[in-house]
Amino acid sequence: MGLKKSPSPQKAQRIELVFYRTGAGNMPVRDWLLSLSVDDRRLIGQDLQRVQFRWPVGMPLVRPLGKGLHEVRTPLPDGTIARVLFCFHQNELYALHGFIKKSQKIPAADLELARKRQKEVENG
Repeated sequence: MGLKKSPSPQKAQRIELVFYRTGAGNMPVRDWLLSLSVDDRRLIGQDLQRVQFRWPVGMPLVRPLGKGLHEVRTPLPDGTIARVLFCFHQNELYALHGFIKKSQKIPAADLELARKRQKEVENG
């Protein structure tokens, strides 16, 4: 009589993270991340990874902004909060815009930029 193998634990399904690219091929969110300190990048990266492996994720990490747009909220050691605005398209997570939020409300220009990029991603 052979030994029964115990079922292997379910591996978390990972959602691919894609950085938005401009028409010129630049990746503004990636460039923004690289401009931050190593510690801040690590914290933001960990939060993005949580979204990739644990979607759906709710508050306080992820807040829906409506019309398919979401934000990852990462508290930083200096008391500010990093925001990465993202959407999903064809089963991929698109990082559209990143910034350090200094007020309660998302600045209109940041929200408009993310929505513009979301349309570009969705319309190919």
